[in-house]
Amino acid sequence: MKIALIAHDRKKDDLIQFVTAYQAILAEHELCATGTTGQRIIDETGLAVFRFQSGPLGGDQQIGAMIANNEMDMIIFFRDPLTAQPHEPDVTALIRLCDVYQIPLATNMGTAEVLLKGLQEGFIDWRLLQERRS
Repeated sequence: MKIALIAHDRKKDDLIQFVTAYQAILAEHELCATGTTGQRIIDETGLAVFRFQSGPLGGDQQIGAMIANNEMDMIIFFRDPLTAQPHEPDVTALIRLCDVYQIPLATNMGTAEVLLKGLQEGFIDWRLLQERRS
């Protein structure tokens, strides 16, 4: 699966902690991230991560384009709900695209853990479920 990892500035440490804890699961998948977040993941875990632009410079939109082109399978986006973000419209658009294209989206550690545990156990194969419904 192709998994995008994103974190607002005040949540980057939380995401690094999460990625470190679930490194064995994440290592089995194709990872991408917005710029600074991706570099921190690479530096602190050694995982291979394709880096987009930083969020405010268009990284969220680049990931959104992948969703719209059916090239993204899951988003883990640790948002900071208590701090105003200068690129909030881009964040909102990314979340909307996840809803439109039925992409699993975790915006906090609890939900991210459920998604990765489900992925590990083979419970998350949502693309096959969509094909069966068609």
